[in-house]
Amino acid sequence: MGEQKPNDDSTRFSSQQPSCCRDAAHSLTEQELAADIQTLAAIGNETRYEALRLIAAADDGACGCELEPALGVSQGAVSQALSRLYAAGLVTRRKDGRWRYYSATSRAERLLNVLDETRTTTDD
Repeated sequence: MGEQKPNDDSTRFSSQQPSCCRDAAHSLTEQELAADIQTLAAIGNETRYEALRLIAAADDGACGCELEPALGVSQGAVSQALSRLYAAGLVTRRKDGRWRYYSATSRAERLLNVLDETRTTTDD
């Protein structure tokens, strides 16, 4: 028997990139990527996202106790949501007596504005 020729599939999937492909790259550091992922994960939950919207809409910050009835979830769920938003740098908190008030950071405000713009803008 003669030598078998490789079928077309073996040459089609070579390890060399086609001439049209470039190496994919971005300008973000690993730390910046991690921060972005943490931010997106923080608002990737309905309770946390709605809490952030309520906090951003409050003129002088929102008390954690105001969020529980507005969100319709337990105090523990509100507390956990606020902790995640705070850890992601999307809210600040200040204590006034026994109450804790939360305010949206400028980063959170910009992020919410971009989301608002993309919801109202149509792609051409």
